[in-house]
Amino acid sequence: MKILINCPSKFNLESKNISSLGGIESLNICLAKELSKKKINITLSTNCHKTIIKNAIKNVPISKIKKNPELYNFDTVISSNDASIFNYFKSSKKIFWQHNILQVEKAIRKKHFFDIILNNPIGVFVSSYLKNKSSNFFFFKKRMVIPNFLMFPFIYKKINYTRKPIFIWSVQRDRGLDKTINMWVNKIYPLNKNAKFYIYGIKNLPSNYKDKYLASKNIIFKGRVSKKELKNTYNKALAMICLGYDETFCLNALEANSCGLPILTFGKTALKDYVKHKNNGLIVNNYNELSSSILKILTQNSSMRNKFINNSIAKSNRYNINNIIKYWVKLI
Repeated sequence: MKILINCPSKFNLESKNISSLGGIESLNICLAKELSKKKINITLSTNCHKTIIKNAIKNVPISKIKKNPELYNFDTVISSNDASIFNYFKSSKKIFWQHNILQVEKAIRKKHFFDIILNNPIGVFVSSYLKNKSSNFFFFKKRMVIPNFLMFPFIYKKINYTRKPIFIWSVQRDRGLDKTINMWVNKIYPLNKNAKFYIYGIKNLPSNYKDKYLASKNIIFKGRVSKKELKNTYNKALAMICLGYDETFCLNALEANSCGLPILTFGKTALKDYVKHKNNGLIVNNYNELSSSILKILTQNSSMRNKFINNSIAKSNRYNINNIIKYWVKLI
């Protein structure tokens, strides 16, 4: 069986700092590797400059494939957020791996609408929330949910029950961050001078905040770092703050859970289904409840803390790649 996994992003199998790639890119690489382990012939197409063969996976520039599609033959084409590749392989099974909300206006603007309509692919969505939010104007051959999965380095870990008073933000979007910072400055720091708030994921802080001022309130801006560095911090922290304004799955929450971090969230979008209140996180209604929950976590006893850690890890284990890959194999 020959499968093409198409991801129209700028990276390749030999990219430096591959652990710092975005979630979609990392998921594509991981899926390619896991399917290859099943003795399936895998080609990965990306926006790269040359063909690379590594660990039995061929990484080919998308431009090269589109220029001479007759040189390639695939039983199945899996493409992330881009349906144009399907036009070149009419006889292949087509799977549209949907990571973001698909809107009619946006699809027309990016010239994906008719690519989807004419090719009638199977729509694979990373969450039920995303599946339900996608317009019915797209006539997918079939709609199904295969959730995202836990990847290295978060799969293999030693459980750490000794924690420091650290809370994490690692969402790449900053909606709600300014209010969270204000909540920390006004309601957490005055009551607990030991608690720390680490901000990862975003390139720059909101313009009205300065590193020096935030540091004086135990708010540390880290920016974008490797998965390895994130894991090291997760393994010693108490909880992750992920408000959930626009999450179609929230891989960060899954990775945090795998390290024993409960998720503090407003329970919006995909996190409404992922986080179970008082199990692998806490669902709060506003910033006042968020601050109260942080203060409670800071003062909880070891028994309650360990329960949160164990429940969070148990939830993440359901999304181990060894479990999720079965759905992909069955589909293709």
